[in-house]
Amino acid sequence: MSVASTHYDAVIIGAGMSGLAAAVRLGMFGQKVLVLERHNSAGGLNSFYARGQRKYDVGLHALTNWVPEGTKGAPLVKLMRQLRIRREELDLCPQLGSRVTMAGRNLRVNNCFADFEADVAREFPRSIDRFRALDAYLSGLDEAALEARGGSARALLDERLGDPLLRDMLLLPTCFYGSAVEDDIEVSQFAVMWRSLFKEGFARPFIGVRQVIRLLIDRCREHGVERRMKCGVRRLEVRGDRVSAIALDDGTEVTAERVYSSAGAIETLRLRSDQAPLVGASEVGRLGYAETIATYEPQAFANFGWQDTIIFFCDDERFSYRAPADLVDPRSGVICIPNNYHYGAGRALDEGWLRVTALANHDAWCRLPEAEYLAQKQAWCARLNRVARAHLPAVADAVHDAAQTSTDVFTPRTVRKFTGHLNGAIYGAPTKRRDGRTDVANLFLIGTDQGFLGVTGAMLSGISMANLHGLKA
Repeated sequence: MSVASTHYDAVIIGAGMSGLAAAVRLGMFGQKVLVLERHNSAGGLNSFYARGQRKYDVGLHALTNWVPEGTKGAPLVKLMRQLRIRREELDLCPQLGSRVTMAGRNLRVNNCFADFEADVAREFPRSIDRFRALDAYLSGLDEAALEARGGSARALLDERLGDPLLRDMLLLPTCFYGSAVEDDIEVSQFAVMWRSLFKEGFARPFIGVRQVIRLLIDRCREHGVERRMKCGVRRLEVRGDRVSAIALDDGTEVTAERVYSSAGAIETLRLRSDQAPLVGASEVGRLGYAETIATYEPQAFANFGWQDTIIFFCDDERFSYRAPADLVDPRSGVICIPNNYHYGAGRALDEGWLRVTALANHDAWCRLPEAEYLAQKQAWCARLNRVARAHLPAVADAVHDAAQTSTDVFTPRTVRKFTGHLNGAIYGAPTKRRDGRTDVANLFLIGTDQGFLGVTGAMLSGISMANLHGLKA
């Protein structure tokens, strides 16, 4: 005798930022919502994990799109209004100051576009008028429009600026913080990054990504959203042009009027009963990352004199943004020091933190036997740490090593294991679907492969798709 499955207005695959935000938005309007998550923690690509007493953030270097209180119409303001989150609940602390560094030149990225522009004028005086014209052009685009057109940002910058080094210094942070395309970023996504990194800026909740996750989970509870952790989707049963049922890992089945998937475009396609198991192989993203995390005794760390919040660096003559042949490409990357935010009087992190992110080869990491995999993690942790220190005030090796209290590393293999993203590709497939539609009438994409970027963008993705496909009359 079969047992009738539970029916929902919306089933959401993945308890990441986009999934939780979509769930909150739909729940606010009385819809019956179920969130399914294969792992035991929420947050997806922007989560955290514990080792002993330490909580390690995954993904969150900074929450982008920071604007001063009272700013109107900014993405962060829209997000808070749509989810009914008060600014003080996010506990956002603005950065001390970041920079892009390459070929001996530096551009400040410090929540003040005038300073960024002044640095371009100093470092590239012949290009400043063209830079200002580029800013006017990008500022005139509706970067969040669902019908936004593609195109090559590299080609746009070559045409508009005519300076390869300035082009590379603008591509460096925007690619590392949002591009799924090798050696380029799509124009509308570049416009998103232009606003979120350069025109607005960086902030961080004092306790990191946990603050955002807690808020979203609290809102889910308030609005009666059901969450099932350690319960993934085994198969989407497709009949005709609709998902007729969702088969779960535990052997049960549910049905829904609409299904929103944050699993990724190809990952979602492969869940469908009407598709071949390895469909879409040529469309899978190739860009994965390794990240090292080191902690330090707090007083010694304070004496290091490391004041940058984030450093986007390239040590090569040209910026190459491709899946490397080796395990890791140390020539460029992102250095993040979470201590360097304006936390306010009496507040400071318990330890010093240094995070270094670089491009990595998913297949090469996955081919390693377990013992070699662990050994290479430790070797690259030390090597990337040395690369980062070359961009920071010098500290004697003996002093540095004595102050270090822990290290950890994640690789594309880690990302694939805990998020399900094929190839461990943080930013998913190169082709995005801005309206979230698939060829199945009641199946929609949210998150990475819908195309909005960053923590703020992920939440806005969930909100926008919930509004468009679940709440629009």
